[in-house]
Amino acid sequence: MPKLKINDVSRYVKLHIADFHHQRLVRLDALQLNTVLRKKNPYLFKAKNLLTAEQIVRALSDAFLSSNEETIFGDWLEGLAIYVNKKVYGGDKSTTSGIDLEFDVNGVRYAVAIKSGPNWGNSSQIRKMMQDFERARRTLRTSNSRINMVAVNGCCYGKDFHPDKGSYYKYCGQRFWEFISGDKDLYLKIVEPLGHQAKERNEDFQKLYAQKINLFTAEFIKNYCLLDGSVDWLKLVRFNSGNFVR
Repeated sequence: MPKLKINDVSRYVKLHIADFHHQRLVRLDALQLNTVLRKKNPYLFKAKNLLTAEQIVRALSDAFLSSNEETIFGDWLEGLAIYVNKKVYGGDKSTTSGIDLEFDVNGVRYAVAIKSGPNWGNSSQIRKMMQDFERARRTLRTSNSRINMVAVNGCCYGKDFHPDKGSYYKYCGQRFWEFISGDKDLYLKIVEPLGHQAKERNEDFQKLYAQKINLFTAEFIKNYCLLDGSVDWLKLVRFNSGNFVR
């Protein structure tokens, strides 16, 4: 098998990390106050005794954006993993629903569902992944292929010291990156290029973020504060959870 060239990986990361930063800006620019007010738990912020519009808006926005960034970066890491595997094993994006990567090694077909970290899903989501693996096995059998399929849940970071889950394997962090590349140190080597232009890109993000917080705060005061300046929690909760408020 070809040996992975870290310079190729560095070039890929530096070329494509801009996509991640661009998506962050696009999501932030499109964000609306009512979106975060509907998506997050207003009872939590009342319980935390947040008293000012700016505190509430910032807490809501940060929680929403953090969740979005996890998704965006998870998708980006999936692309990196597929690129790395293609360089070494000739793997590619799977056409089977729920499977992200397929590649063959020594007569074995590996079907990989890639997730960001080890604690990515609840029991029903894990069950859905197992069903996707079984569907991939059936598809392989119906094609009259004699290739044995091994199912793998690959996690880009974290640890799991019991990878054998019975019907599939779970490889996390170092074990995952080594599995798809043959390089036991790849998980360390990708850290440095990820910082390419991070400072400049983050400055653009922080500028837009500050503008959004200011706009959201003014909108929140107008719509969800009483005349004395205190938060109208009943109106906020009605908007978030009431049956007749759209």
